Amino acid sequence: MEQSKLAEMYAFGDQTMSDVTVCLKNIDGKPEWFPCHSVILKRHSQYFADLLSKGHPSYQSIESNNCIEVHCTQNEYESYVKLLKLLYLPEESVSDSWESVKSVLGVLRASVALQCRAIIQSCILYLEAVPWEEDEEEEIVRLAPSLGPDAQPLLARMQPVDSNATKNVLLSAIHFATTTASSLPPFTDELKTSAQEQVEYMLLEDEDTPLVAVDEEVKSEVSTGLSRMFTKLETVLNMLSSGFDESPEAAEQQLLQSLSDLEWMCNILPKMEMMKEFVSGWAYISDRMLGVIQDDKYSSSLWSVKAKLIEMTGKALDAIGYGSVVLPAPFRLHFLKTWLPYIRKLKPLLDAKSLEDESFPYKMDNDLCQNIEGAITSLVLALPSNDQADILADWMKKIEQLNYPDLTEAFEVWCYRTKTAKRRVMVGLKEAGNPTAKLRAGEATQKVAKEAARNKKVAASEGAKNGICRP
Repeated sequence: MEQSKLAEMYAFGDQTMSDVTVCLKNIDGKPEWFPCHSVILKRHSQYFADLLSKGHPSYQSIESNNCIEVHCTQNEYESYVKLLKLLYLPEESVSDSWESVKSVLGVLRASVALQCRAIIQSCILYLEAVPWEEDEEEEIVRLAPSLGPDAQPLLARMQPVDSNATKNVLLSAIHFATTTASSLPPFTDELKTSAQEQVEYMLLEDEDTPLVAVDEEVKSEVSTGLSRMFTKLETVLNMLSSGFDESPEAAEQQLLQSLSDLEWMCNILPKMEMMKEFVSGWAYISDRMLGVIQDDKYSSSLWSVKAKLIEMTGKALDAIGYGSVVLPAPFRLHFLKTWLPYIRKLKPLLDAKSLEDESFPYKMDNDLCQNIEGAITSLVLALPSNDQADILADWMKKIEQLNYPDLTEAFEVWCYRTKTAKRRVMVGLKEAGNPTAKLRAGEATQKVAKEAARNKKVAASEGAKNGICRP
């Protein structure tokens, strides 16, 4: 008999034609009885069909009390009741009864337990066609083994993506995240932010199971995007004066956005071993940038930009000072001499503004100050000794420069190394012409080296206690 005709003959809960009762425990833990019809139960549930077959061991006990007790937890009660009702509907009406993923998952669990194949198929068709929340997806994963081959349409959405397809998505996301076009629709600002966040996620998160490998094609796209960002920054700098005259707030925001995009780049470049490209680009534009920002026209404005420049420079100093980016000494010296006066000048200004107005948001925090100071100290100590001498002498000439950055540690290490170098030269001169000079000079050199290593270890230990890294 067709299901539609059965639906017309039998109705859920109709006691007049009921020949079997299903017992469930409600949400309060109390049993509830539902008048049902064996022809409906056997047609749609293999579980009920087995119990109601005359050859089944349980048939006699069911026949005697006319009741089937179905075990379910209190949380599952509503799902089992809904399932019993669905057994009475025509198949084409079942799919129209679904309301949410959560409710369908509950019915699916009950359908698996009672072996209701048609309802299971309807559940799967619905779930495959709608989006899931994370916890719902986890539940589907747990249910999948009990569904057998029927679970394939659901699992297809959770299979690892082909590596080429993944890389294509990443390349597109990088391209959009580094876009500098100014004529895009307003909604693309949010999309660009999302692209940047997801690029970070794909490249930086889950290092044990990376989503995509960083190959030369990925690096090339990142390098191209970084070049576009620096070009955009240079363009914004060139237009700052005229833009500032029209709208200071808009001009400041545009420049700040360019810097923020580059700051985002600094999050992903170290993981790709490409930080050198940022440092080189930042050094190339530094003189131009400082020449614009330090114009008297902006002496009492652009505070967000001025503070952001210190943060960005701090990232470059960190990379140079601690050796993650290896560059020639003249480059390192020029970079330090370019930015050190700006940092010395701006920090007291930001501190003063913060004292005047507690709500002033651009004061350099302690972590940033310590990181920059430590990076500068390491950078200074890695320069040739004469260059170190020039920097330290200039530092001590003006009292206002002594406070930040504090180069005391670099000064002390320089003094020790200078004296050690002098002693090494004197030992060599005294031993010149002596038949045993070579042997004694070698012993003296070893002694000096051991003493230097011992003192360096002590100095490094003291520096670590003060939160400053020594080279």
